[in-house]
Amino acid sequence: MLKKRYELQTGRAPIEVEAASAELGMTAHEAVYRRLRERILFGGFLPGGSVTLRGLALELGVSPMPVREAVRRLIAERALVLRDNRRVLVAPMTREKFEQVLFARSTLESELAARALANMRRADIDEIERIDDSIDKAMSEGDVNGYLRANHMFHFTIYRLARADMLLALVESVWLQFGPFMRMAYGRFGTSKLEDQHDAAIAAMRRGDVAGLRYAIAADIEQGMGFIGEGLLALDA
Repeated sequence: MLKKRYELQTGRAPIEVEAASAELGMTAHEAVYRRLRERILFGGFLPGGSVTLRGLALELGVSPMPVREAVRRLIAERALVLRDNRRVLVAPMTREKFEQVLFARSTLESELAARALANMRRADIDEIERIDDSIDKAMSEGDVNGYLRANHMFHFTIYRLARADMLLALVESVWLQFGPFMRMAYGRFGTSKLEDQHDAAIAAMRRGDVAGLRYAIAADIEQGMGFIGEGLLALDA
């Protein structure tokens, strides 16, 4: 019945989250959580806009229950905020929050990269460099969505090699809090002015230079976050 109503209201077939999750051995809640989490990371929920839980359920083709559970989880991760009218939206960015996100990223991500270096093989670094090539391609083509996805893959391919699950979970939560703002900033100003320290990070990996890798990751974070701050918060240089 829910799926029929969705088709009548939108004219489109529903996204079969429940069927896809069953094939992958996931619960409907987990499948919905992953879909919403991906949206937040890559700009599917833009700051300032809001949606209802019912609307999300209709769009995803599921009952309201897994949507409520997934949203509750994302609220706990500070990615979403639930308003009194049962609408959800991206948690707003403030100057204070921005500074804390920058501190958390610089501290935690530099540490994860340093720990990852001890576990890296040449093949791992080759793969990281291939991902960086796709970032360069997206930047040159002005492909904001491609850039965001490849940049996320670059960082987390490194961080997962640290084999530090608790630190990784903290960093994943932090990314959920600034991801929508990155999409908004880059969507507004494009990718032509973007810079990164990925080449320096890769060179440090190949040298086995822990200090150099820490520095490159921290510098990369500061550049990227500075772009968000300049574009959305008008922070002082």
